[in-house]
Amino acid sequence: MNENIIPLHQLQIGSFGRVRRLTAEGNARRRLLDLGLIIDTKVEALRKSPAGDPIAYEIRGAVIALRADEAAHIYVECE
Repeated sequence: MNENIIPLHQLQIGSFGRVRRLTAEGNARRRLLDLGLIIDTKVEALRKSPAGDPIAYEIRGAVIALRADEAAHIYVECE
């Protein structure tokens, strides 16, 4: 695997990545796709909640909060 491809929850705050793969299945996969997380979508990690989970991401102009267990199914290539 390319070393620049990491699970989304490991993307540093203020960094960008491009979606390369989704490993979620079923309803979880459908939800991620409905949020706009398709291949080649640019994602920015904006900020963490005070407890560290969830993390806010900018996806296609919208701010979406995802928990680490959801974001672990989204693999991004760091830019």
